[in-house]
Amino acid sequence: MITKFIMHDSVQKYIDIINLIKLKIEDQKINKFPKVIAVSKTFNLDKILPLINYGHLDYGENKVQEAIEKWTEKKHENPKIRLHLIGKLQTNKVKYALKIFDYIHSIDSKKLAKKIADEEVRQNKKIKIFLQVNIGDEDQKSGVSKHELTSLYNYCKDLKLNVIGLMCLPPINEDPNKYFKEIYQLNKKLDLSELSMGMSSDYLKAVENYSTYLRIGSSIFGSRS
Repeated sequence: MITKFIMHDSVQKYIDIINLIKLKIEDQKINKFPKVIAVSKTFNLDKILPLINYGHLDYGENKVQEAIEKWTEKKHENPKIRLHLIGKLQTNKVKYALKIFDYIHSIDSKKLAKKIADEEVRQNKKIKIFLQVNIGDEDQKSGVSKHELTSLYNYCKDLKLNVIGLMCLPPINEDPNKYFKEIYQLNKKLDLSELSMGMSSDYLKAVENYSTYLRIGSSIFGSRS
């Protein structure tokens, strides 16, 4: 008797995304294959487990408390899992964030950078950091302004923080291409090797512009309730 293997929906969607990325990087002759962060915020672990069991390692969360409750035990079971904080981080949550996250994508102020540096010393832990840039100069969005970016980056270097790249969220309802191109140039100017940009709606355009970390949620796990 032959048992038919049925692949879980989220795993199939993930594989489809990887195949689309492969086609894009072959077409554009891009050398570096981007990492996909499966944005698991608001989804419970039952929804995420098929992808974990498939072997995917990078996951994104917006809130520190949700991440602690959801991932502490699972990360203990599988230390290879890498957790990315992609939401705004308040200074009073830094010590908790450093205990569970491996990457923080949303550093946007010297105050927050200093708090992280102090906590790294206390916990004897180094994490990987992206500086979030308010690439569209939008009042309602977090992120350091383009004019203050170099100052923040130099301050982080002085603090010995491991800044690996920039992160951005382009304005909604605009073509993200020009913003992706602009942040790529800012990243290059600072000689940073990683770039966090691209979500479910625009990740292939982000790949065209040399993103190395794609934050994809609904295209893998479905819409959030």
